[in-house]
Amino acid sequence: MRYVRTVIIPREGGLHPVDERLAEEPNLTRELLHNISLLDDGTAITLFQLSGDADLASEIAEESDEVLDYQLSEGDDHITIYTHFMPTQDIVDLLSLFREYELILDMPLEYTADGSLRAHIVGEEDVIREVIPKVPDGIGLNLEQISDYVPEEERLFSMLTERQQETLQAALDVGYYRVPREATHQDIADYLDRSDGTVGEHLRKIEAKVMAAIAP
Repeated sequence: MRYVRTVIIPREGGLHPVDERLAEEPNLTRELLHNISLLDDGTAITLFQLSGDADLASEIAEESDEVLDYQLSEGDDHITIYTHFMPTQDIVDLLSLFREYELILDMPLEYTADGSLRAHIVGEEDVIREVIPKVPDGIGLNLEQISDYVPEEERLFSMLTERQQETLQAALDVGYYRVPREATHQDIADYLDRSDGTVGEHLRKIEAKVMAAIAP
């Protein structure tokens, strides 16, 4: 089984009218798309994670003609919105295409700074390559990488060199990443029998790789 890392680019700024409205608001930031699914009656459901003004997000959902029902929940640092809505033809065509070819969108999808969505598509490589040219015209799809499928946390860990993996595991073992922090570079160095300067360099490179991988 293979996975393709892609960037989904809605031509109109969003996957559907509500998504477009959210994209236009400077007081709201779209972060994650946890789910989007077609229902048998031709409608669709989606689950967004946002940050910003919850009242404004509720107002947008309330005023949208496409939204049949919605629920909003506020967390400590984010907003979650469930919507039951009438999908655009592009969404119907895209999700139907994935279903027809038995491909899986590995959720959540991450919004990038320019409003695109970083997505992982899971399935057989020849099938994935066959589907990409058939994506609806209203949705761009840029292929970034094809590789064997592994869970997200394993993909991140596999990006590190063997020495970096050892350093990260040691840092976790001695409590360097606990809150409050329970260890220093020197503690990690003693644990691995290395210099604290080497440990510091490895940790900086680890953190740079991980942050670059998860940042939108």
